[in-house]
Amino acid sequence: MTTVSDRQRARTTPEADGDQPTVDVPALQTLMLGRWAGLRRRAREIGADPRFSKVEGASMHDARQRVLGQLKLLVEEGEVLRAFPERLGGSDDAGGNIAGFEELLVADPSLQIKAGVQWGLFGAAILHLGTPEQHDRLLPGAMSIEVPGAFAMTETGHGSDVASIATTATYDAGTEEFVIHTPFRAAWKDYLGNAAEHGTAAVVFAQLVTHGVNHGVHAFYTTIRETLPDGSAGPFVDGVGGDDDGLKGGLNGIDNGRLHFDQVRVPREDLLARYGQVAPDGTYSSPIESPGRRFFTMLGSLVQGRVSLDGAAGVASKIALATAVRYGNERRQFSSGTGSDETVLLDYGEHQRRLLPLVAHAYAGHFAHDRLLDLFHAVFSGETDTPESREDLETMAAALKPVSTWRALETLQTAREACGGQGFLTENRLVSLRADMDVYVTFEGDNTVLLQLVGKRLLADYAAGFKGIDGIGMARFVVERAADSVLYRTPLGRVAQTLQDRGEVRRSAGHLREEVAQRELLTDRVETMVAELANALRPASKMGREEAAALFNTHQHELIEAARAHADLVQWEAFSKALGDVDDPGTQLVLTWVRDLYGLSVIEKNLAWYLINGRLTAQRARTVSSYTDRLVARLRPYAQDLVDGFGYGPEHVRATIATGVEKQRQDEAREARRVARASGDEPVSEKAMGKKKA
Repeated sequence: MTTVSDRQRARTTPEADGDQPTVDVPALQTLMLGRWAGLRRRAREIGADPRFSKVEGASMHDARQRVLGQLKLLVEEGEVLRAFPERLGGSDDAGGNIAGFEELLVADPSLQIKAGVQWGLFGAAILHLGTPEQHDRLLPGAMSIEVPGAFAMTETGHGSDVASIATTATYDAGTEEFVIHTPFRAAWKDYLGNAAEHGTAAVVFAQLVTHGVNHGVHAFYTTIRETLPDGSAGPFVDGVGGDDDGLKGGLNGIDNGRLHFDQVRVPREDLLARYGQVAPDGTYSSPIESPGRRFFTMLGSLVQGRVSLDGAAGVASKIALATAVRYGNERRQFSSGTGSDETVLLDYGEHQRRLLPLVAHAYAGHFAHDRLLDLFHAVFSGETDTPESREDLETMAAALKPVSTWRALETLQTAREACGGQGFLTENRLVSLRADMDVYVTFEGDNTVLLQLVGKRLLADYAAGFKGIDGIGMARFVVERAADSVLYRTPLGRVAQTLQDRGEVRRSAGHLREEVAQRELLTDRVETMVAELANALRPASKMGREEAAALFNTHQHELIEAARAHADLVQWEAFSKALGDVDDPGTQLVLTWVRDLYGLSVIEKNLAWYLINGRLTAQRARTVSSYTDRLVARLRPYAQDLVDGFGYGPEHVRATIATGVEKQRQDEAREARRVARASGDEPVSEKAMGKKKA
């Protein structure tokens, strides 16, 4: 870890003049641990235990066997069963379970994901879609990993479009069994963890057909392999077949594979029947009458996958930044121009510009994830389990998982480049983490499809705001909106802002520094984008289905961009709320600067929108970038404090260049140069000789 003297040295940089606040790093680490601090600490202990860490360069076979063994160790020593019922050995602690689970990425992303397959997908499907009787019968084997299981939802031909999967489960009243069948190659279940080697059972999603009626997608507990006397997986049972997906771009500790079913019979009792039941005579019933709502309720109960991926992606970003900032604070390159010492990388303005906004985004993503986790726990603990809260949870998870997983890839790549050739070495972990994290952007729903879901929710909420408004009221709204647009888009609005800005660059920057100004800019972008999109799509209500779909397709990009803007706002609001939980004044001030850097970096990235829509003048737009530069320079002395605040030590980061070894190398080199100069043995440079002759 960085020493106090390191931090004092950092604060003597040219940017750090005057009295400077200090960051209470231990208190910041406690804040970042959040509501389930004890469980996170325990999970980080596991992450630091060499028995659970990834062996870089291991063969696919060895990696798979190691991770399977680690899951069994987790049952014995970990806190991985907290989400399950107390009567079966769990803790009924949904939020705490996710908080600990996402930290397993510190050890090995393959371990985190395979644990997620076993308990967060296979086990969770039994828990959330099954009945109490099914819990008692089926969960113990899943919890203890005596029954390694697959989550057989995705098909080769249908990924995110679960409603259209082609596998069928047709009820046979004569034998009281369902007959599961994949009618063609595109219907094979694909990319399934535990399917290639280790799984002996699966929760199979299929179209439930009884009495000639398709009642939509339901889940079935299905045996897929025999269990050998030693407890390992044997050959496929009759009617089940499959392939190994083989070597992948990352996560090779997981045995992903394909499954197909040829008239496989499953007892009626193994339909996971919480939301849909079939009587012995084949009569279908459900507590949810609407097929559409039933489908989304069943899928919504499995939202924890997206929640955990959001948190795990944040962990990966923090590890990358802890590595790059530590290295940037120690590695020296090129003469400083003020003496014989070379310059520390993080003292270069562009190096700061590359890394510090990503630190700000990591903090914003962290605080937003905390709010998401609170909502998840409230729903699944029963505190506020309503259709509205479940819809809010689904929307928030669909908004945050895309931005956090994309951010993790960007952060890992930027950190890799910021560490130069050292970043490309496997021992420093950045390249292997980047490879493992790649698939997170399509896990549990393709990111673009998830953002489309968010955009549709925004449009629905917008439309709901006009329910009950008569024609006069709607006409008034249209007129007011038009007037607002005219004000922004004509010289009148620009003149007003120019008069305010003229000759007052510092005042303009001060305005952008204000919380209310950032909130207005970020909120207005969302509201305007949604309103314009709703207006563009309004004719669809009077069109035929194909025409309406074509109109929607032409505006799909705007829909996704509105969802991105919403996710930006959610993170900024979460960060602002978290500032109220900080007691230490110095820490609060520095985190406020970090929040401002997050907000302004979002605005800077979208300056084209703000200029085109007249929300900022050209002068104030220039101020956004100049003030962002000032914020970056102001935060440079706190870079190490901020990444140390994440709470990950060298035993978690496991990058050689983040252990202090680079500082030792640099100190050795500086001392060698000092001794050479003092002894007079240092050669004279040819350039210096040339100057003397002149």
